Amino acid sequence: MFTNSQRQEERTGKYGTPRLVYLQELVTEFQSSTGEESKEKIAANLANFAYDPYNYTFLRQQLNVLELFLDCITEPNEKLVEFGVGGICNACADPANGAIVTQCGGIPLLIQCLSSPVRNTVNYALGALYYLCNASNKEEILRPEVVDVIKRYAAAGAVSVSFSNLAQAFLDKHFHEDRDS
Repeated sequence: MFTNSQRQEERTGKYGTPRLVYLQELVTEFQSSTGEESKEKIAANLANFAYDPYNYTFLRQQLNVLELFLDCITEPNEKLVEFGVGGICNACADPANGAIVTQCGGIPLLIQCLSSPVRNTVNYALGALYYLCNASNKEEILRPEVVDVIKRYAAAGAVSVSFSNLAQAFLDKHFHEDRDS
């Protein structure tokens, strides 16, 4: 559920931890953690906070969590990749967050995730690319090999309805055979 300052104050209470402080603690714990399982849980937790517009400014401007998510995508741990891509997908519905992801080289990383063996990673990558694709980066995203992969997902309804629907939505919004090929 989306929140606002008043609702957050009510939920936190007089002695609770303010959201920014809590998120900072999570980031610090992630950065100092050496255990894979601990990092996975923290990345998943941060990704869950990334969907709420109330948290966007904290995640983007104060804590650099979008960059943390991009770093997760470069890890060999498939769970960290999944949660990193999930966090980016959740956050990049906001154009300012999408701009950070794009400026930090996130598009090639997301395109790589389209070939992940983890279904959630592929779905999150499709969703993130759906939000990120615009006039300034369309050429980078709509390369023939990328469109081909997305078309294959769109045609794979019998295998995965979620891949198929999301891929088809991407194609409907961003790719028009007669105009783009």
